Amino acid sequence: MAEFAEWESFYVIVGGAAGALIGLQFVVLTLLADRPQLASPEASAAFATPTIVHFCTVLLLAAILRAPWHGLGPVAVLWGFAGLAGIIYIVTVARRVRAQTAYRPDREDWLFHIALPMVANAVVVLSAAVVAWHERAALFALAGATLLMLFVGIHNCWDAITYQVLVRMREKKE
Repeated sequence: MAEFAEWESFYVIVGGAAGALIGLQFVVLTLLADRPQLASPEASAAFATPTIVHFCTVLLLAAILRAPWHGLGPVAVLWGFAGLAGIIYIVTVARRVRAQTAYRPDREDWLFHIALPMVANAVVVLSAAVVAWHERAALFALAGATLLMLFVGIHNCWDAITYQVLVRMREKKE
């Protein structure tokens, strides 16, 4: 259990970053809301909402891991359920990406909106499953998956904002 305590600063930093990025995403979406006809509900459900879900997952995992637990068993069960919920959600996102018609996703979109989040959530589930046998490895795998979700969210935010600013606003001017 002592090794678990050593992760405190990691999850404080990662959770704080996720919380700040959630707030920043709300600010950006508020600013973009003033632009008429730039949003599509289907595209938003496929591309914008999952980014917030990734950040919220990182924040949830950080909160779960910083609670004063007396053992890793209950913690692993919770983070395993979070990963399983994430896998189910990514399947839903894949369906939404295919169904929306506002934007034709390219390979990078499939990688960052479907493949990498699926990998991250699968690692979360697998790390929960092996924590009883390989505690140290499970904690490192979980940390890696958490960082992957954070970086995927950052990439997707940047991608969405640059698309709105550089492509859609230019189209509006023409």
